[in-house]
Amino acid sequence: MMRDLTCFGDASVQIADAASSSSSSGTGGGGARGRGKAPAAARSRVTCLYHARLAGRPCALSVTWTRGGGLAGQAAAVSVVAVDAASGDRLCRADVKPWLFAKRKGSKSLDVAASSGAAGSTKVDVFWDLSGARFGPAPEPLEGFYVAVVCDREMVLLLGDMRKEAYRKTGAGRPAVDALLVARREHVVGKKVFSAMAQFCHHGRCHDIVIECDTASAKDPSLVIHIDRRPVMRVRRLAWKFRGNQTILVDGLPVEVFWDVHGWLFGSATSSAVFMFQTCQAPEKSMSWAYLQIFKEHQLQGHGFSLIIHAWKVE
Repeated sequence: MMRDLTCFGDASVQIADAASSSSSSGTGGGGARGRGKAPAAARSRVTCLYHARLAGRPCALSVTWTRGGGLAGQAAAVSVVAVDAASGDRLCRADVKPWLFAKRKGSKSLDVAASSGAAGSTKVDVFWDLSGARFGPAPEPLEGFYVAVVCDREMVLLLGDMRKEAYRKTGAGRPAVDALLVARREHVVGKKVFSAMAQFCHHGRCHDIVIECDTASAKDPSLVIHIDRRPVMRVRRLAWKFRGNQTILVDGLPVEVFWDVHGWLFGSATSSAVFMFQTCQAPEKSMSWAYLQIFKEHQLQGHGFSLIIHAWKVE
C-alpha cells in the first residue's frame, strides 16, 4: 500500500529516481536508522513535477531542489529531468550546483532525440541565476532567482520571480500553454506540528497546511489538519485509523486527503508518516489506494494536483 502513496505514479517514479536514487531511502512508513534525528535527506529535498511540452511532445519535467553548502551557504542544487509522458523514456537531464561560486549563474545545452518518425535532434537549453537568491527553511529559494528551460526558442518552464530577466537572457518567446504543476513532494521535520504550502489549482491561491499530531504523550492520539489556520479535518482513535482518507473542500474544490501514520505509531523513533492531498473531480469519487497515480486519467489533462508530505518526528 505504501508504494502507491509514496510515489508520483508510473511515469514520475522514473524521473524521481533519476533525480535522486537516494531519495527513496527512509521515505516509506518503515523506520529509518538512528534515534531522535531525521535522516539528512529528510531535511534537504523538494521535488516538483510539471506537465509540459518539449520538442513537440508531452513530457514530465521534474525539478528537484537539494540543500547544499559551501560558499553559498544555503544555496540549493537543482536537478531538471525531462521524461517522455507516453513512453517514460528520459529525454534529458541537467544538474546545477550553484554553491560552486562560478555556477550560481549560467546555462547548459542538451540534445533531445526527435520524436518518432522525425530525423535529427532538438537542442534544449537550461538557464539559471541563483546569485541573489534568498532562502527560507526549505531548500528551494523564496525569491531573487530564476530557472528556465527553453526549447526551439520557446519558454518550456520558468521558475522564480525574475521573469523579465529570464526572458531577456534567454531570448525565448512565451509558450502557447504554460507548464502545469501536477505534483509536489517534500520532507518536513518537527515534533508535533508539520507545515507545508500548496497551490491546489493553476494560478490559484497558495494555502498554508499544518498537520498537528502528538503520538508520544496522548493516550488516544488524534490527528488534526489545518488549512490557513482553520481546522478542516480531525481523525480520532488514530491507533485504529492509522491509514485512511477523507474529502475536504478547499476554495470550493474537493481535495482528497490520504494519511498513513503507521510509522509514527508502530515504527522506530525516526519513522516518517506520509500524507497526500490530491484534488479530485467530485467529493463522492471513490479513490482506491491501488490507483493513486498522478500521471493517469484526468491529471494528465491538467485537472489535478497532488502534494505528498513525508513528515519526520524528532525528539
